[in-house]
Amino acid sequence: MKFMLFKILLCLLFFLTPCCENSLVAADSSACFRVGVLFWSDTIPGQIAMRKGLEEETEKINSQALKSGNRQIQLLPYVAGDGPDGRELQISQMRQLVEQKVDLIVVQPADNAALSHPLQEANRAEIPVVAYDQYIDGGKLACYLTSDNYQAGFLDGEYTSHSFPIGKELKIILVEYPHVSSTVERVNGFLDALKNAGRKIKILKTYNAVEPVSGAKAGNEILKDFPEPNSVDVVFTVNDGGGLSVVDILSEAGRDEIFVATVDGDPKSVENIKQKRLTRIDSAQFCGALGANTIRVAYLILLGKEVPRQILVPTFPIVEETLLLYKGWDFPIPERFKKSWESAEPFWENDLKMVASQTGEKKPFLLPCSFSSVAKKGTE
Repeated sequence: MKFMLFKILLCLLFFLTPCCENSLVAADSSACFRVGVLFWSDTIPGQIAMRKGLEEETEKINSQALKSGNRQIQLLPYVAGDGPDGRELQISQMRQLVEQKVDLIVVQPADNAALSHPLQEANRAEIPVVAYDQYIDGGKLACYLTSDNYQAGFLDGEYTSHSFPIGKELKIILVEYPHVSSTVERVNGFLDALKNAGRKIKILKTYNAVEPVSGAKAGNEILKDFPEPNSVDVVFTVNDGGGLSVVDILSEAGRDEIFVATVDGDPKSVENIKQKRLTRIDSAQFCGALGANTIRVAYLILLGKEVPRQILVPTFPIVEETLLLYKGWDFPIPERFKKSWESAEPFWENDLKMVASQTGEKKPFLLPCSFSSVAKKGTE
């Protein structure tokens, strides 16, 4: 019943929202909900798209609020930046927002653990915190929204297994980033899918990369460590932010025999799939939808409404066979389809999911009406 009420609230909020130009800050900002927003990176394209979705949805919410007489949202944005310096900066940024006594904090964490103490400080100040894309260990989140990152890795893994002869042991390199929950979940999903398929694997080495500079470094190190053709079967990169640079380095060296699986859905990565340039699968996030749903849920919290504790946005397997179905990493989310490769779940589903906090069960529910352009479910 609570889940149904949540869906109804989202739909009502959308249908009362006209699409018109409006600033992110209302004319009378003293009457606004003050929402601090902590963005991680302004260099990773997927994260830039998430911010765009969040800010565009804020304009819609403010437009509706202006007409209905409700309070609008004033965004107080901060960008942390990449690397260790970014993680340290985000800690101080979150503490600044707690000191400012904002009404709510939205955060895309640069590190799983680094924000634990600031989150607890926000809890003590009774400031709700909504995290998106990454989780925060320790403290209490009002809601956590993210792509289904385990699904993204799992899709990559099952398609990778499908693409090699039965019985072949796969020599694998992982380009990972262990500092955030999303990338850890992607690696877990990838390895679990190979295990479920009965694959023998040999992890040759792991490298850390999540943005272009570290990706280029990882690519060069791979070439140095494994210079011989066919010494590597598969490279799995946890995102396109670093993975695209890995592909560029390997491609320029003529290592076209390597099968690359990645996550995000960056247009450049999609083009690599079209050109058969190393990348064979990219499990795409719907970045705009993630950002937009985050601020919409935040607004419901500010209005005193009850929301789920965790929401998952599906990821889509971009492969040669599904290129015509994929319309971009914003939206619309493609319709349901039957996979052309062996899978424990033959159909890809386009539903958002709530995660039951006690059992961990994923429960499908209707997409929020703010994404009514989503295609209707396909038929079997």
